[in-house]
Amino acid sequence: MLNFIDNIDPQTLARELGLEQPLAQTRRGFLKLSGGAGLGLVVGFGVTAAPAGSAETTVPVNRFVEIDSEGLVFVISKHLDKGQGSATGLATLVADELDASIEQVHVRFAPADAARYKNLAFGMQGTGGSTAMANSFIQYRQAGAAARLALVKAAAAKWQVPESEIQVSAGQVSHSSGKSSDFGALASMAATQTLPEKVELKTPDQWVYIGKSFPRVDAKNKSSGAPRTYGMDFKIDNMVHAMVARPPRWGAVYKSMDMTAAKSVKGFIDARPGPTGVVVFADNTWAAKKARDAITIEWDFAASENRSSDQLFSQYRTLAEQSGPIAHRHGDAETALGKAAKTVEATYEFPFLAHAPMEPLDITIHAEADRVQIWTGSQLQTIDQMVVAGIFDLKPHQVHIETLWAGGSFGRRAIYNAEYSAEAAHVSRVWGKSQPIKIVWTREDDIKGGYYRPMYIHKVKAGVDADGRLSGWHHRIVGQSIFTGTSFESFVVKDGIDHSSYEGTGDTTYDIADMTIELHSPKVGVPTLWWRSVGHSHTAYVMETMVDQLAQKAGRDAVEFRLELLKNDPRKAAVLKLAAEKSGWGGVLPKGHGRGVAVHKSFNSYVAEVAEVQMQADGTVKVVQVTAAVDCGVPINPDNIRAQVEGGIGYGLGAILRNEITLTDGQVDQGNFDTYEPLRIGDMPEIEVHIVPSNEAPTGIGEPGTPPIGPAVANAIRAATGKNPNRLPFTKQGFA
Repeated sequence: MLNFIDNIDPQTLARELGLEQPLAQTRRGFLKLSGGAGLGLVVGFGVTAAPAGSAETTVPVNRFVEIDSEGLVFVISKHLDKGQGSATGLATLVADELDASIEQVHVRFAPADAARYKNLAFGMQGTGGSTAMANSFIQYRQAGAAARLALVKAAAAKWQVPESEIQVSAGQVSHSSGKSSDFGALASMAATQTLPEKVELKTPDQWVYIGKSFPRVDAKNKSSGAPRTYGMDFKIDNMVHAMVARPPRWGAVYKSMDMTAAKSVKGFIDARPGPTGVVVFADNTWAAKKARDAITIEWDFAASENRSSDQLFSQYRTLAEQSGPIAHRHGDAETALGKAAKTVEATYEFPFLAHAPMEPLDITIHAEADRVQIWTGSQLQTIDQMVVAGIFDLKPHQVHIETLWAGGSFGRRAIYNAEYSAEAAHVSRVWGKSQPIKIVWTREDDIKGGYYRPMYIHKVKAGVDADGRLSGWHHRIVGQSIFTGTSFESFVVKDGIDHSSYEGTGDTTYDIADMTIELHSPKVGVPTLWWRSVGHSHTAYVMETMVDQLAQKAGRDAVEFRLELLKNDPRKAAVLKLAAEKSGWGGVLPKGHGRGVAVHKSFNSYVAEVAEVQMQADGTVKVVQVTAAVDCGVPINPDNIRAQVEGGIGYGLGAILRNEITLTDGQVDQGNFDTYEPLRIGDMPEIEVHIVPSNEAPTGIGEPGTPPIGPAVANAIRAATGKNPNRLPFTKQGFA
């Protein structure tokens, strides 16, 4: 673990980065960005993304909009697009307010510059927590509208006509006299115009692109294999390649190595110890890997994490039987449970989970005397910038980051200590020459040595009264804190309680009068990180399966029971009703089938899912159909919203069916997609996604589709078999 960031004072950092105030200290915290993986509301239309690093000469009309001499519009995306579609969404917002044509709009990623391109939800530049569209919705529309007004003013001045007589449509500026121009001819003049502080935005009835489904900006380059699309594709002259042999257990210390066999590998240059392991340099990535595999390394495991998963779960089970610190309390759960007519008690176990993005981590770095250049799919540019600067004893503005498209993340690239960027900086220092170096992680490197969704145990007791209404809820959670020990601890962890460990429980919108949440946060030497939907990835499972069992105890329909609890949350009730209606809830199913429901709010969005399963003769489960309903505010691009919900369902299904990271004597047992098996195409159910029309501000959609799928399937299994799958993955329960 690289802890440079942990010594950064927020006030000093704000000054160094040119920010108006220190990093945001919101309730959810500076980096309670939750995840990753699938992050940011996705919207867009049929435009072509400019290749990263393209060298067109453009005129900055404002910080988010540039126009070249041919009239092409370049939207500057402050967010990383790692497959979630945020670049398309930002282009959509600008194009609509600018009245540009579809064909002329392109996207470039912004440079690392927190003062100009910060995420308004974080106070720094970065992407995560499904915040991309939520924090950019007004900002990028204003940028488009301001650019339009600047073009209007320029045309009016050039043609000597009133501004009110200028028209802008489909990328053309015109006047009733017959005069017209494309954007390019007016760009330079537009950039000099004085504009009001606030510009008028379109009303929803005037939107041309917002609310319609269009293909994404990255589709063409990704499907054609365009160069420099991904970091893995990036090449530069005079580049040396490196791989790192990292310790097989966290906390192990390098002792010695024998590189005799590596010297026979064609292309091998050298191997040297570094802060994160042994760095192997070669002419190409394959040679670096072969040489690395040939080196014999001796490690000291005295201070490392040497426990196995069974030992960790045993410790957790012991803690689950003991009272813990109060994370949340309202009412008197103990008294209510004592009066309950019937109770349900259950213990749940969740394993470590890897992010396993399709593109493993990769980065290219070139360090010079007073400047460092980085090319990578940076998700937290500000963190990467300041940590690398610290390693080289530079100012953050001396570290330049060219953000490239990333092939997935799910939280993996949003690392609080800039892990792989910091490692690249150290590798460069170990190399000692001013030469570009490309560092690639194999999938095994990432799965065996990455950061994980923490393992958890939940122990819950809840009851219903004689009238079949919920009466008392006591909930004890055991699991690592993601934020404790990081520089974000003071923002997120209060009195030893990490909100991300229990989010989705005490802040549930269910009307539960008497509820107590306890939290144990044991220290484990395994690095953890936000994983797609963060705490909601396990709390929703527990909440929704418990509610289902309580409904069963009360002899009530699962949907009806929930609706009564949602009398104060009409938006959540609405998605539940919609999903139930569209799924045919209550209808007769074939023998061996079961239907289950779950509804959950996360990242300010509401998602309900109804799953239909078929139990196979061999005891496995086949998820046949999933019907989802979502309310994420203004549905900017309905097709892309559906895609994100479908992807979130698939991602969550893989986790509940078979994914887990297990340890044997501190070493990860899994290494690639053969042992950490993702969802296969044959596992994917038929999915229907229904979007609730809304005029509310856009909210997250990259992550909210994931939490409900696990409990919906579990409840369907219970309906079909009477069994409660309380330990994940389902391979542990005999279902797969």
